[in-house]
Amino acid sequence: AAGITPFWSVEGAGSAGRSDGANVVLIDAHAANEESDAPPGSSAIGGELSFQWVQGAIRDAQRPPSDAVHADAIVTAPISKTSWNLAGHTKWPGHTELLAERFNAPRSGMLFVGPRLRVMLATIHVPLMRVGGMLTTERVLEAIELAHEGALVSRGVPPRGTSQAPTTPRPPRIAVCGLNPHAGEGGILGSEDDRIIAPAVAQARAKGIDAHGPLPGDTVFSAAAAPPVGKGLYDCVVAMYHDQGLIPVKLVDREETVNVTVGLPTIRTSPAHGTAFDIAGKNAASAASMRAAIELAIGMAAKKR
Repeated sequence: AAGITPFWSVEGAGSAGRSDGANVVLIDAHAANEESDAPPGSSAIGGELSFQWVQGAIRDAQRPPSDAVHADAIVTAPISKTSWNLAGHTKWPGHTELLAERFNAPRSGMLFVGPRLRVMLATIHVPLMRVGGMLTTERVLEAIELAHEGALVSRGVPPRGTSQAPTTPRPPRIAVCGLNPHAGEGGILGSEDDRIIAPAVAQARAKGIDAHGPLPGDTVFSAAAAPPVGKGLYDCVVAMYHDQGLIPVKLVDREETVNVTVGLPTIRTSPAHGTAFDIAGKNAASAASMRAAIELAIGMAAKKR
């Protein structure tokens, strides 16, 4: 229906085996075929299959490099958190938290990479009303450190459609957003910026990280967004909450935005969009973000090797 000439082979239940010459292999999960006529939308079976496929990818990434099916990177498709809940997997709000647990990562973070911006989140999938109470100097410092690490590991591996950025010996410049309007306006609009965020920036600088802030969230992204990524005043912006960081990066980099989990022993990328059940089966979805996620994972894996 999509009019795509197959460039892949299929392995698994119901398949005829691997085709010669194909460099992309799809694994056919027999259980998925049982629900092939189900309408698009959240469901318990969909959540269970989604969860098990992620588990399988994790197992392959944890295999020794000498193993024939060892995975150098994981690229995840969007999940329905409602489906995971319906299937009983309520412990993890999303991929990032599950991956951190399975890889025993003491700390990890959600980094969004696009042609013009890199954005790290200090808090991820939490209600906005809880953000202020969750922020601590230690948590913000960790986000700054992960932003520094993420800017280093993704440096020189631009997303699709951008030119190779020249390497540079200088450390990444990290901008740190304030929580409140105008970064608190000296305490008039909230104390968190001076009390929690500023000490984290100072501690990061004491560790040799070129961190700046807290800076007003309504101006910092325009200072960082100069193509290609890393060519603005800042190489990465640390946002205090989900929408503070995601709105600008998706507005500026749109379908080229890629989600990267920093802090894992393996590479993990994902498109920065949801399941789009409303257009499922209509051949209307754009593959741009998924393609960018795959190509960024390949580039990072090649650089790591």
